[in-house]
Amino acid sequence: MKDDQLYLLHISESLARIEEYVAEGREAFFEDSKTQDAVLRNLQTLAESTQRLSEELKASRPEIDWRGISGLRNILVHDYLGISLSRVWEIVEIFLPGLKTAINHWLQAWPRSDT
Repeated sequence: MKDDQLYLLHISESLARIEEYVAEGREAFFEDSKTQDAVLRNLQTLAESTQRLSEELKASRPEIDWRGISGLRNILVHDYLGISLSRVWEIVEIFLPGLKTAINHWLQAWPRSDT
């Protein structure tokens, strides 16, 4: 379970970076290829980290589309020519806020260690 905490932190960091990168809005995202690349890279990192979470942890939040996140990772890594920026923006705008809520909930509930 300690590994879960590490991966949750990775996911949280990726979410924070994505939020920072898209702060200027949809139009800025579609106009800047560097922003697109940064968002895609962090989505890939996020998705990879979710695949490493324990099944027990993921089962506690069945409303999250874990399979969809895994599928996104496969597209980002293997089918990068098939990436739809409109779909990426939809994921950022609609899906990520719910994931962020779940991740923050888990991290806040995690016992802190000062070691």
